[in-house]
Amino acid sequence: MKQTNHQFFDFLDFDTDLTKEEGVSKLWKACKPTNIGESGLGVVLTVPFQCQLLSNEIAPDKAIPQKDFYLFVRAFGDKILRVSIGFEKDIDETSPMIDMADDIQEMKLNIEKSELKWTVKDVNGITRAFFDLSDPEIDHWSDLLPCPEESMQATFFPDGKKAITVSAYDQFFPGRMDAMCLSFIEQNGAPGKASISFHAKPDEKFVGTGERFSKMDLSGNTFQMKNQDGQGVNNKRTYKNIPFYLSSEMYGLFLHTSTYCKFSMADFSTRSVQLLAEEPILDLFLIGADTPEKIIHQYKKITGFPTVPPLWSYGVWMSRMTYFSEEEVNTICNRLRDEDYPCDVIHLDTGWFKTDWLCEWKFNAERFPDPKRFVSNLKKNGYRVSLWQMPYISEDAEQYEEAKANNYIGKLNAEVMRGGSNFSNLDYAGSIDFTYPKAVEWYKNLLRELLEMGVTCIKTDFGEEIHLDASYHNMSPEKLNNLYALLYQKAAFEVTKEVTGDGVVWARAGWSGCQRYPIHWGGDAAASWDGMAGSLKGGLHLGLSGFGFWSHDVPGFHGVPNFMNSVIPDDLYVRWTQFGVFTSHIRYHGTSKREPYYYPKISNIVRNWWKLRYALLPYILQESEKTTNSGFPVIRALLMHHPNDKMVWHIDDQYYFGDDFLVAPMMNSENKRDVYLPEGNWVNFFTGEKSKGGRWLNDFESPMENMPVWVVEGAKIPLYPEHVNCTDDMDLNKTVKLNIDGNFKGIWRHLDFI
Repeated sequence: MKQTNHQFFDFLDFDTDLTKEEGVSKLWKACKPTNIGESGLGVVLTVPFQCQLLSNEIAPDKAIPQKDFYLFVRAFGDKILRVSIGFEKDIDETSPMIDMADDIQEMKLNIEKSELKWTVKDVNGITRAFFDLSDPEIDHWSDLLPCPEESMQATFFPDGKKAITVSAYDQFFPGRMDAMCLSFIEQNGAPGKASISFHAKPDEKFVGTGERFSKMDLSGNTFQMKNQDGQGVNNKRTYKNIPFYLSSEMYGLFLHTSTYCKFSMADFSTRSVQLLAEEPILDLFLIGADTPEKIIHQYKKITGFPTVPPLWSYGVWMSRMTYFSEEEVNTICNRLRDEDYPCDVIHLDTGWFKTDWLCEWKFNAERFPDPKRFVSNLKKNGYRVSLWQMPYISEDAEQYEEAKANNYIGKLNAEVMRGGSNFSNLDYAGSIDFTYPKAVEWYKNLLRELLEMGVTCIKTDFGEEIHLDASYHNMSPEKLNNLYALLYQKAAFEVTKEVTGDGVVWARAGWSGCQRYPIHWGGDAAASWDGMAGSLKGGLHLGLSGFGFWSHDVPGFHGVPNFMNSVIPDDLYVRWTQFGVFTSHIRYHGTSKREPYYYPKISNIVRNWWKLRYALLPYILQESEKTTNSGFPVIRALLMHHPNDKMVWHIDDQYYFGDDFLVAPMMNSENKRDVYLPEGNWVNFFTGEKSKGGRWLNDFESPMENMPVWVVEGAKIPLYPEHVNCTDDMDLNKTVKLNIDGNFKGIWRHLDFI
């Protein structure tokens, strides 16, 4: 990005060297609506657009006639407005992203007109929008600069209370606009991109937009909504972009699209939130409510809720990149049992195929001679088997010719032979075409054979990117790229549920709607304190984007500086383990040894924490139920419980774990950190010490055996009171309640099996 003196052009990616744009691109700006009428249960406005001169000074080109387009406003219940406009394109009423709850019904809207104002009210008489037709008030004394051109002035009230106002006059002077109310860019004679801007207050804060590895308050940032392999968790690339944000002004905005888009969170202009979609359609859901949780709840009512994953999925998952044989897996599983480490899942990453990384959905016949027996024996020992795979086909795979002949993979526009190397989909011959029902069923059958032999989970790795040099049955590659994760995970989830009865995948990519298909994890974090901090940031923003279940690779995926072979420090292993215990799901994974017995100095500490994890499973299940019918994720940014506390809109290294736990992971080797206790009465989970909230605890110390964790005083925590090897050993009827009262002296004293 090059920064010019023309901020709005910079935002639009509109080249200010206009010799490059001439005859190709034109900017059109919305003017005052000229008519309003009924459209079904909603209303429709006629909005004229004026072409702008091809000039660095924004001004209307009066030689070109205005064009009329139609803005639709519809109310879905008393908290949601859908505002849509298509520029010579029809608006897609439904899509795979939409999974509207049964209780979200469209309401009738009525129109009240006066000379200078059109008001839209619902059947209850509540104002849901108004359009100001007046001119700006002026006291003319100078002709130094031209008067402002007319602009669309609109205010929306999604819940009848919260005003969301279009940025009508965000400018230095009329020729130098920082944002434009509503506009589109004409490319090669047809509308190509569309943009809208909303007013942002000076102290307004923004969160969400997907798995952001950024500070909690996203204001002052611009994000490309384009899924990519994040290549870590410490940069702007991300596996999970979600075109939804939440404002501290208590509204949410969901841009219903899968196309590439750009969100400027009061960045190019501090006065405006600006959205740019690389298609000539804007379809917005505006949500208003009293709390962040209620706003996210409404968003999930639009895009769908998850079901609770199976009990076994909450146990410990053991993995690394990778295990290569039945003998190796059995040795690891037996040793974990022999050394008293509770564990539920053994995951086989890239090495279970005939050739490492060559995904053919079949076990290596030499190293896994009888897969069904292998999986069955592990199940008898209390282990479920999870398998890695990817949605890309190598020309060396045995399924390649079949997939190519039947168009199960995107058809390459040029014959390019690729070799299946690690870490990049572009090295493969094609992406499975999940827009094609026959390809979906073909893929499901590949998984069905594995699931029927007893495998319980498929790791739906990759999926952030597809082959853009290919054509697909029912969607352009540019629109499919972001949506691909949803179609991919849906297929794997459905066949897993069908065969095993358990709705679960282990997924990395994401887009709106993917939250319906848990579980998602945070990608390839560095095994470092930075990687741990970045992982938590991503998880908190993802939870603020509608996702309820989230995990991360303990203790980080790759080594630093040696990607495959750097040694993991003991303290990092312990501290990341503690973080994992207080996450919805906990999986060990990485490029080198991850089994705890390879870390003898800390192995006893790790064992105790695994046992604590299993003791907490009744509580975790209880809190997991809430994410299936509310806006709460299992791990929650503090702002979800304290939205009026301005401090918490800036805290990204602490979180709520369900309703009752406040967790502050230790992310350094000093065994101390600053902790913010929000309002309330808190009890240290490991010492029983009481503290009053609304203050900072500076340089709070916590030895390696413990962690900075507090519980709400008076809470009753469901606890499993016995040691188990795995969740198969659990009888949840034995669950007891741990009272966080004056008799509570710290959790270790209440677990006699540790």
